[in-house]
Amino acid sequence: MTLTILFFATLRDKAKTKSVELTLNDGITVADLKKELAIRFPEIATSLPTTIVSRNKEFAESDEVLKDGDEVAVFPPVSGGD
Repeated sequence: MTLTILFFATLRDKAKTKSVELTLNDGITVADLKKELAIRFPEIATSLPTTIVSRNKEFAESDEVLKDGDEVAVFPPVSGGD
């Protein structure tokens, strides 16, 4: 299956790209994808355990199974405000 991965904020800077298409095995979860991203983009590996992930513009849990054609966005944790 093919996924489009979008990187945001500091993850985009560290990965040195705003997006990438990956061809991966069917049936992988969000957690599996994070492991794969850590291998392919070691510069973001330490950030991945705390990243926020969305699948097709909706927040995704670690055990959610990804499907062919999904758009997956990866965001660093956000803080701030009162």
